[in-house]
Amino acid sequence: MSDKELIVSGKTSLGIEFGSTRIKAVLTGEKGKPLASGSHEWENKYIDGVWTYSLEDVWNGIQDCYADLVKDVKKQYDVELTKVGAMGISAMMHGYLAFDEKDELLVPFRTWRNTITEEAADKLTDLFQFNIPQRWSISHLYQAILNKEEHVPSVKFFTTLAGYVHWKLTGEKVLGVGDASGMFPIEATSGQYDTNMISKFNDLVAPCGFDWKLIDILPKVLTAGDTAGTLTAEGAKLLDPTGKLEAGIPMCPPEGDAGTGMTATNSVAVRTGNVSAGTSIFAMIVLEKDLSKLYKQIDMVTTPDGAPVAMVHCNNCTSDLNAWVNIFDQFAKLMGMDIDKNDLYGKLYTNALNGDADCGGLVSYNYFSGEPVTGLDEGAPLFVRKSTDNFNLANFMRAHLYSSLAALKAGLDLLLKEENVKIDEMFGHGGLFKTKGVGQRFAAAAMNSAVSVMETAGEGGAWGIAVLAEYMKEKKAGESLSDYLNNNIFAGQKGETLEPVKEDVEGFEKFMDRYMKGLVIEHAAVDSLK
Repeated sequence: MSDKELIVSGKTSLGIEFGSTRIKAVLTGEKGKPLASGSHEWENKYIDGVWTYSLEDVWNGIQDCYADLVKDVKKQYDVELTKVGAMGISAMMHGYLAFDEKDELLVPFRTWRNTITEEAADKLTDLFQFNIPQRWSISHLYQAILNKEEHVPSVKFFTTLAGYVHWKLTGEKVLGVGDASGMFPIEATSGQYDTNMISKFNDLVAPCGFDWKLIDILPKVLTAGDTAGTLTAEGAKLLDPTGKLEAGIPMCPPEGDAGTGMTATNSVAVRTGNVSAGTSIFAMIVLEKDLSKLYKQIDMVTTPDGAPVAMVHCNNCTSDLNAWVNIFDQFAKLMGMDIDKNDLYGKLYTNALNGDADCGGLVSYNYFSGEPVTGLDEGAPLFVRKSTDNFNLANFMRAHLYSSLAALKAGLDLLLKEENVKIDEMFGHGGLFKTKGVGQRFAAAAMNSAVSVMETAGEGGAWGIAVLAEYMKEKKAGESLSDYLNNNIFAGQKGETLEPVKEDVEGFEKFMDRYMKGLVIEHAAVDSLK
């Protein structure tokens, strides 16, 4: 079939992902080929001490994103999109969306970006002897209990953003195992919530006298390849208010952006990993064996098919870089120049390659918000130098690019140096890797490992969840997700691999030495600017 015939006959897959600054939709054809896309820009808000998105923004955003996809289909193929063969929803992991018995939201959505659950996260980590980060859903629930928030006794269901949207589209309160592993720990053998830890939590909160048990208010866990319901008539209208989209579309388990990132980079097999670098940054490595001990800087999550993954997640990545590029853009306009933003990014990033390997002594902290990996509850973007340092544009940009990877490196060094975790392939995707050969080269230096960027890396998580939807629809009996990706999606696909440059590796280590020692300056900045 031609691409147009595939669309008309509904033999396509649709993936929609809610990123932190953009909602994106991707329609795919055979073997995951991207056919059309749509997007909607949105932004979180800081209201009453909480980073949040309103539910109105969620639905306005997904409707506008889908409408943009429909326009792209019409423009490219001169047909109206009315049906697809399979569909999936993905979103930023973690956070807290809690509902009562009437399915009404009890408190505003608390996103992954919040660092307001330190007490709960520390107590649960000690109780479980398993790292429970602040952004995990169970941390938010327990912190609400510790705060004696009045809504807690009324909780009948809590979930992530992907789980919420999927529920409203299908009526099913379910979650893919990868996203679920960021709500509550998963048992490696069963692929379900850890029953021992569930019991410990129930015992912990028993004196509160709630009429719910934890397992009853968590979404049901599914794995890649499972069917997670179908798009209802009400769900179709929520997605497409014009009423043209047909109901009945089978939907795959909703997943988090970590799982779709692994899928989009073909890094779900053991000893593979990926780095996703955008507004936040995280790296994931699929493990051969359990870690020797608990690390509070490292999350234990899973692939979409339930394999154990070590994850280092940092709240900050490119926001400060983007802010500086905007300053240069404003300067260009002031001087009467109209420079394409992509070109501006490309030139500034590429110029960083001309800088000293250790950034000439310059140090930058990109902390728009707190950074638990390095012990910061709040952030204040900061640039520091001595008068004797080599201060030029190349070193300035290189320092900010290194900074975007520095907190991640601090966490990854525990895996690579202390646990001796082995990586055969590391894949990069996200905005940091768009300028060819720059972010990729510096990531290779940070990890002292080869980093590959695939042709499809720019498609991101929306494409990844579309591929997971296609896997659900097309998989053969006994075919693992890794085999499916290798045989059907990535076979013959080209990518570019960069090996680490020795001078870069040594320079990054020198930068990191200054960066870690200078964290006291960042603490002082946060404290003095409150």
